[in-house]
Amino acid sequence: MGFLGWIVPGLVVGLIARLFIHTGRRFGCIGTILLGVVGSFVGGVIGSLVSDDGLSLTRANWIGSILGAIVVLLIVRFADSKE
Repeated sequence: MGFLGWIVPGLVVGLIARLFIHTGRRFGCIGTILLGVVGSFVGGVIGSLVSDDGLSLTRANWIGSILGAIVVLLIVRFADSKE
């Protein structure tokens, strides 16, 4: 269950985040999964900083993961605009 515990939620989180933020890039299935997994860690870090737990690298819940993936997509879109 460990492998699917990362892949399936990563895909769902990545898809939801891509519905909100359009970058003009094609991510594909693997890129969307990676976006969701990275977004989960970004959301976890943001959540730990906001809750005053210090800086810890943890996975976030669904909402935190989606918000983290949106932050990652905004960074990608900003980096693309600089080119």
